[in-house]
Amino acid sequence: MTNINITNFRNDIYNLLEQTIKYNEPINISTKNGNAVILSEEDYNNLIATLEISSNKKLKEDVIEGMKEKLEECVDENEVDW
Repeated sequence: MTNINITNFRNDIYNLLEQTIKYNEPINISTKNGNAVILSEEDYNNLIATLEISSNKKLKEDVIEGMKEKLEECVDENEVDW
């Protein structure tokens, strides 16, 4: 995570945001009133999806069970009828 104060963030906002988007590296911006974190949209969406899965008991159990399956017992994605 990149740590930066608000003044330096303001001075280089374009480059910092581009790096966050390109490398999914969060930015922690410190101000005199507290801190804020900037995430790429991809990281944000992944975080929200993880929270949604974790909050759905049945789905969470299904994921945990799926993780226990041996890879060679799984169906190849090309064989799944989407």
